Amino acid sequence: MPTPDQSSPVPAPNTPTSSEVLYTEKLWPSVWIWVVVVGLSGAGVLMFGPISAATGIIAALVLLAIMTIMLVLSTPTITVTPTTVRVGRASIDRKFVGSVEAFTKGEATAERGPRLNGLAYMCFRGWIDPVVKIEITDPADRTPYWLASSRRPDELVSALTTPRD
Repeated sequence: MPTPDQSSPVPAPNTPTSSEVLYTEKLWPSVWIWVVVVGLSGAGVLMFGPISAATGIIAALVLLAIMTIMLVLSTPTITVTPTTVRVGRASIDRKFVGSVEAFTKGEATAERGPRLNGLAYMCFRGWIDPVVKIEITDPADRTPYWLASSRRPDELVSALTTPRD
């Protein structure tokens, strides 16, 4: 039993730590991309089949492995923590994140095309329609905003607009 001058341990307030992930998303290729990969790897059978059936099958499997590895390694991740935002290879402190907007359908197409600023950081994939525009307010950074694909744009906007530490 603690004496009156001793305090019992008090749990820490429920505040996120800097390593806590508020949002994460991997921009995996859609199913139709994988169908195209399998179809293109099948071209190995057509190209090398006249040599021998075994050579054609081996070529198809090698092409399938190469394309799969390339797609997996080039798949970007979006991660939001209380202190940082990471989109693909780019990372920035959340204190430099300004307004955040989500766009879908025709508006997303316009953001990726005619309204796109050439200085913007782009991390979008053709197989994901919605995009999120993240304004960058760092005076030392010439990048006006980041434009990133997201299958869950509303969740990403919510994670970026919640108060930060």
